[in-house]
Amino acid sequence: MTSTAPRPTQDRPRRRPVAAEQTEATEPASEAVMGLDMVLVDGARGPLRRMVPPARTVGRLGAALARKPDVVARRSGALVRELGGILRGSSEIAPNPKDRRFADPAWTGNPLLKRVMQAHIAAAQTAAELVEAADLDWQDDERIRFTLTNVVDALAPSNSLLNPLLWKAVIDTGGRNAVSGVRRMVSDLVSPPRVPSMVEPDAFAVGEDLAVTPGAVVLRTDVFELIQYRPTTERVRSVPLVIVPPTINKYYVTDLAPGRSIVEHYVSAGQQVFMISWRNPDERHAEWGLDAYGQAVLDAMDAAERITGSEQVALQGFCSGGIIQAMVLAHLAATGALDRVAASSYAVTVLDWSHAGTIGALMDENAVREATEKSRQKGYLDGATLAEVFAWLRPNDLVWNYWVNNYLQGKPPPAFDILYWNADTTRMTAGLHHDFIEVSIGNLLTKPGAATMLGSPVDLSAIDVDAYVTAGIADHLCPWQSCYRTTQLLGGRSRFVLSTAGHIASLVNPPSNPKASFQVAPSTPADPEEWLAAAGKEKGSWWPDFMAWLGERAGEEVPAPESLGSADFPVLVDAPGTYVFDK
Repeated sequence: MTSTAPRPTQDRPRRRPVAAEQTEATEPASEAVMGLDMVLVDGARGPLRRMVPPARTVGRLGAALARKPDVVARRSGALVRELGGILRGSSEIAPNPKDRRFADPAWTGNPLLKRVMQAHIAAAQTAAELVEAADLDWQDDERIRFTLTNVVDALAPSNSLLNPLLWKAVIDTGGRNAVSGVRRMVSDLVSPPRVPSMVEPDAFAVGEDLAVTPGAVVLRTDVFELIQYRPTTERVRSVPLVIVPPTINKYYVTDLAPGRSIVEHYVSAGQQVFMISWRNPDERHAEWGLDAYGQAVLDAMDAAERITGSEQVALQGFCSGGIIQAMVLAHLAATGALDRVAASSYAVTVLDWSHAGTIGALMDENAVREATEKSRQKGYLDGATLAEVFAWLRPNDLVWNYWVNNYLQGKPPPAFDILYWNADTTRMTAGLHHDFIEVSIGNLLTKPGAATMLGSPVDLSAIDVDAYVTAGIADHLCPWQSCYRTTQLLGGRSRFVLSTAGHIASLVNPPSNPKASFQVAPSTPADPEEWLAAAGKEKGSWWPDFMAWLGERAGEEVPAPESLGSADFPVLVDAPGTYVFDK
């Protein structure tokens, strides 16, 4: 494993991070919702395997339509008549006003382009209507719809040489966009993830533009580094907050650019903050599973308690980090040590996978077995392949949008800090990959004692500490209803907050974002739709709301420490540490 030092800023232009409202635009609601287990399976097998549905599913679609010849004839006839209207110029078919692919006026002003666009939309609508009419069982229906969506998106005329943006770029650049576009395409295709780059590799530098909140590494183990952040207030809450970030990608999604950093906001509110920075593992660490990562959380808690002198900590887990956190809390409950935790928080975390999207439809036992065997042989799940999977979850926004920008127009992608973080991939150990799939496929966390953590049976209902649970209303990976069910699994009181936007934009939602808002209700009934009906909308970010909630549970205020670390945990290196640079 190698480390890369931060690069000096003088040899590259300073890039301004994308504004919050631009970030939200990159995460619209998806037609199909995917889950962590599906992502982990496809991460090993490759996302393009799902572009072609199983032969038996295609056979069932054909058989179902064969039994309804009148429906097929009616839909086909309607398509022929619509195409005739398109050729005559009398068709009123138009794209969705929010569809940015056809936003250029040439798509409606040029007769040829308008007809091509209308024909594409008409054919796509007819295909969707035929699938609807087939009335397949839910698994086959999801498989066909997922494939259909990807094929339709890929065949959109906006992705072709007809796109007016291409020809405008040819005129503006004298054809240089073609040379630049081909060069970018070749560069992207030679190594994973083989999708258009969403951000330039030198758009930002960790430790200079991102992850710059002052702090220091006060503990380093084989599995993680622990960062303690420097207080910026004269007094701080006595109970420290330990953040458990995702094990996919690096920790600094919680510490992006100044003004957009969750950690920076917490520290400015007087909260003592410790951050786990996971090591980027390789084949040497293949055996690390949930127990290894759970022990890491306990080690981080122990260090935070001893450094601050507190007998308790608060925990906040993000996405997959929240899964590990929940299992650790169950272990503490089983061993009589849950009083070490003053409060817990789960951000876009799914603990109940029973209805988490199209997961069951898009996977089978052979797929799961193949995925775990591939990572076992390699020793890890490659982060670049995971990035490819994430991109194909929303191809219009994360593949074809950049296809047009990078290749047809020959332009560099915009400098989005979230997308830079997303491209800074990490590997996942084969052991953790296997354990996550086993827990999620079997939905083990909903069954007391079905899973274990460090030898203790996991019973989430035994976790009776208060919990703050957040979700994104347009989250394509962790549906908000699935996140909501965490409130029903845990044994303590819960506050559920539904943020705007999608998976990441719902987290990176600073108070400076004028469009920020969230919904909250006074109670958490069993039915998420009942909660939604009772919820009121609050203007602004959920960050201050969480700080106020945690402030009631994080002890009395004490003088801020004058230095970081302690005699037992001396400062090793300034934040962001060394593990964050591992490639």
